[in-house]
Amino acid sequence: MAYDEVLARRIHDVIDGEPGVTSKKMFGGLGFMVDGHMAVAASSGGALMVRADPDDAASWLSEHVQPMEMRGRAMHGWLLVDRDALADDDQLQVWVDRGVAFVRTLPPK
Repeated sequence: MAYDEVLARRIHDVIDGEPGVTSKKMFGGLGFMVDGHMAVAASSGGALMVRADPDDAASWLSEHVQPMEMRGRAMHGWLLVDRDALADDDQLQVWVDRGVAFVRTLPPK
């Protein structure tokens, strides 16, 4: 299934102007990279994949935020935020900011 194009446009609008941002289709989604590191991605069904500091990720889990799994394997440092937690642009901004803030701590690729 292809990524959610409406969510991808919303992410683009939120992240627009952030230095070092590029986007790339990968794993059936559209990833938004910051200095070569994927910060967030629009996936199918309106979910948002978010790169997270593993030390913070557990405290952000909720009914609508789960650890991300790919092919049955947990993806350490990644969260999957379902569409119910992204109903408005302010909520989306929080999650995009978290992903961008974490990858800003990593050395550029």
